[in-house]
Parts: sequence; structure tokens; C-alpha cells
Amino acid sequence: MDRIAVLENRIQEYSWGSKSFIHELLGELSPAKRPMAEMWMGIHPSGPSMAVYNNERVPLEKLIGENPSGILGDSIARKFSNRLPFLFKVIAAAKPLSIQAHPNREQAKAGFLRENMSKKPMDRGDRNYRDENHKPELICALRPLLALKGFRDVEDIMDIMERLGVNAELPVAEILRRQPGVEGLKGFFIALMDIERDRRQNLLNEIVGKIEDLGLSSPEYEWIKRLSKEYPGDMGIMSPLFLNLVRLHPTEAMYIHPGELHSYLEGAGLELMANSDNVIRGGLTSKHIDLPELVNILDFTPRIPDILTPKGIDGPEKFYPVTAEEFMLSVISIRGKGETYESRGSRGAEIMICTDGDARVTDICHGETLQFKRGMSIFIPASVGRYLIRGETVIYKASVPL
Repeated sequence: MDRIAVLENRIQEYSWGSKSFIHELLGELSPAKRPMAEMWMGIHPSGPSMAVYNNERVPLEKLIGENPSGILGDSIARKFSNRLPFLFKVIAAAKPLSIQAHPNREQAKAGFLRENMSKKPMDRGDRNYRDENHKPELICALRPLLALKGFRDVEDIMDIMERLGVNAELPVAEILRRQPGVEGLKGFFIALMDIERDRRQNLLNEIVGKIEDLGLSSPEYEWIKRLSKEYPGDMGIMSPLFLNLVRLHPTEAMYIHPGELHSYLEGAGLELMANSDNVIRGGLTSKHIDLPELVNILDFTPRIPDILTPKGIDGPEKFYPVTAEEFMLSVISIRGKGETYESRGSRGAEIMICTDGDARVTDICHGETLQFKRGMSIFIPASVGRYLIRGETVIYKASVPL
């Protein structure tokens, strides 16, 4: 394969998805009858992309397998065992996703081996590890995106609880008073999420009632009320109390480290991650929750979330500064009026998606030009070499740092 290929991608119709964003991005009628939650671009077996190449639809993984060094780039093929190491997604959430975390590489290898040794089927609902890879990820907003990310400072948690006046209803708060550090936060989280099922609904009703009676209207309290309607009886309703609430504006991004508890509440964006499907959930879901394993992989260190903006020296391409070895995200903004973008001389395989406007992508070596419109995604193998982009457009590019 030595040409640029248009991608046809799998749409995941999860219940929390939007009935408008992805449809509109793809130029389809909106609102739709069914929600489109995610569009996957890559080779993950749960949603592999097809490449339109030589007038045929061919699985992207098959094309890569025929010439991994030429398509991925020699150094990338060697480093990642001849496989594309990242998964690129469009994500559109009309409802909150589960609070969850992903393991680091050592935890993933151990967990995958452990569940394989127990002969737990890969498709069983209570399986935590479906591969042995870690899953750092980057989320970049295309529309305003609200999320929960990482544990709040202990004093901040205590302040929210005191304003709410939940000491009697939530005696686990005493754990933080006695031990206001990482171990206390860990104990508080375990005690909170492990409250007996028959007590949960009454407790949550009392807390929501206090928010309404006291007229508390900060974003944290508003989200507790909203989550109580979406997930009645789920202790994840309390997550805005102990997790940082983050608002990303379009083009802003944040990096999710392994072991960092998080949830996307609403909005739309691009997700770029290591090619893994290891998710361990803690709440806001009807799916399997494994609290002991979640606690085993979590990092309980409180942190203020870093908001990332794209950086560049000159030209139309800017990069999001992350440390992942599997992926890198950049945005190419071309304003027309003769402005162009020419690829670098040394590069590996890339997946691009056009999120605004339209462009013409020219393979300089072969002299072939592809019309690149909003909603389209393309795969550019390393063997293409240099290419040129013209137009008035915004394009996001997923690649592997060299």
C-alpha cells in the first residue's frame, strides 16, 4: 500500500450517545433515531476500520499486515510489533459515561494473565482485562465538554461536604478528618462506594433533598442532582463531590493518566489512546463494577487538572504536549488565501479527520489529489512520503512520535 486511503469507520451506538453530533459531522440527517456515541478509527477488533484502496474495501489491519514496515514506518513497526499502536475516536456524549480508570502496563499484563488463567471468557460481562496493554488517553473538545478527572484536594472535598451538611448522613467523612492525606482519601473512597445497597437510595435521597432545601447551586451540586436522576441508587452520583469538575472549550484538551479516575459528563470531542479496551468501572453504570480491582489500580494523589492547548512554532500545525509513546495529536488549521501545509520528511502512519471546511490532499510523489471534506477520515501510510494540503479547513491528525 503506497497511496492515501479513505476510511470507513465503525459507529458504536451506546445508550449515552448523542443523536445529533456525529450524524451532523458525517453530513447525515439529524436528529437520528438511534444515538451515535463513538466513531472508531483504527484496528481495534471491537471496531476495526475499513480502508478504501484500489476501489476495494479492505480491513486496515490487513493492509498494515501485508507491509508493516512500509506502512507504519520501520521504527514504529519494530517498536510496536507491526501493529498500529493507537486508537482514534470521535466521542459524543448526551449523558454521563461511567466513572472509570485504566491500568498501567504492568497491571494490565498481570490482570490479563490472571483472568486468562481463570479461563474467564473474553466476552463475559465481568471481565476487566481484554488485552495486556495500558490505556493512557487524550481527550480534545470539539464542542464544550464537561468531565470529571482525578481526585480533588482533601480540603476542597471537606469544604463541599460541610456546605452540604452531610456529616450525619455520610459518616465516612470522618475518615478524611482523621487522616487528611492519600491513605485517608483511599479509605474514604472505599467506604463511600461500599455503602450497603439497602442504605444507598435513602442516603442519596437525603443528600439531594438537602441540596434542594438549602438552594445550593454550584456546578458540583447541580451535577449530583442530575446524576441522581440518570443513575438512581448508584454511589457514583457522589463523584462530583470528590473528583475535579472540568470544562473544556473547543480545541482544549486533557491527558488521562493510567490509574486516574474520570468520566465524561456531556459534550463532544476527539479521543486518542493506546490501542486497548481495558476499562475498570466504579459507578454511573449498569455494567460490571469491580471495586477491589479498581482500588488496586487507582492513583489517589489529589491533582489540579492540566488544561492543554496546542503549541507550535510556525506554520498551520500545532501539537498537544503529552508524553505518551504510542500517540501524538496535532491540529492543522489552514485559512485559505494561498496557505498550505506540507508534511515533514520523516513521518510514520497517520490518521486524519476533517472537522471543518474542506481541503485537497495531494500525494506529491504520485501527483494524486484527494478531496477531503468535513466528516471524512483518511489513512496516510509512511510509504506515501510527502503530501500537501490546500483549502480552508481544520484537520486533526493522530500519529506516533518518532
